[in-house]
Amino acid sequence: MTSTNPDLQSVVTDIANEMAQRSDRGEVASYIPELAGVDANQFGLVVIDADGNIAAGGDSEAPFSIQSISKVFTLTLALGMIGDRLWRRVGREPSGNPFNSIVQLERERGVPRNPFINAGAIAVTDVIVSGHQPRESLGEILRFMRFLAQDSSIVIDHAVAASEKRTGYRNTALANYMKSFGVLENPVDFTLGVYFHHCAIAMSCRQLAMAGRYLAHSGTNPSTGFSIVPAERARRINALMLTCGHYDGSGEFAYRVGLPGKSGVGGGILAIAPGKASIAVWAPGLDANGNSHLGRIALEALTRRLGWSIFGV
Repeated sequence: MTSTNPDLQSVVTDIANEMAQRSDRGEVASYIPELAGVDANQFGLVVIDADGNIAAGGDSEAPFSIQSISKVFTLTLALGMIGDRLWRRVGREPSGNPFNSIVQLERERGVPRNPFINAGAIAVTDVIVSGHQPRESLGEILRFMRFLAQDSSIVIDHAVAASEKRTGYRNTALANYMKSFGVLENPVDFTLGVYFHHCAIAMSCRQLAMAGRYLAHSGTNPSTGFSIVPAERARRINALMLTCGHYDGSGEFAYRVGLPGKSGVGGGILAIAPGKASIAVWAPGLDANGNSHLGRIALEALTRRLGWSIFGV
């Protein structure tokens, strides 16, 4: 059990208390039936600094569906498998469109704009599926998440995965469209099955902040000294999180929070303060762009009070 930095804990506790008092909580993701019933009054925040100190507030141990935050980790795996060849199948530019838009994909001949919109994450998942059965690929993703978080209890919420599959018509259309251009190599059902399931991984803020530590410390887990990715790759993943991690709300997040981050429609956000900390926040209510409303507000308060914006105080 790690000790806690009292100053950091004080800031986290204050922010959690402030968020508990707010009435503007956003709207839960009703288009995924299993997420529609989540209580929007919940809020959790965990910050893990370079020394392993854990500051936690609110519902920090409650598991939630990480949804698109999983795309950070599948991108890491895919880059480990095929390196920069990945960029022949997916771009690195902000989309400026909703996360499930098909318009841009049509204009750009089936090549997704970046790995964090749905089409891009499906293409990344297809890389991981290649040469394996879907169950094996999904097992590899789950083992990677457990390894990063140092927690074997992390599981997939199969009810959420089934709910996404039943209602995932737009994602199915995106996948079929990419398949028609040869961007996907595997059967669409195989790739989509793995995609829906890795988005349905359930984690707490503490587990998620633990899993993201390698991105805050040049690709290395500072507690173990184990290198997950080269420093340059960690930097580039962070760059993509900053520019593309919140869909068409990425510019607003960079403007207000000033950290690389990746959101999910389950209400979670993983944020990275390079060299300082890995941060996970969860508030299920979303804003108009599909990002956690109170999560962004809490992170803006955190970076302001601690001076952690990458753009300076």
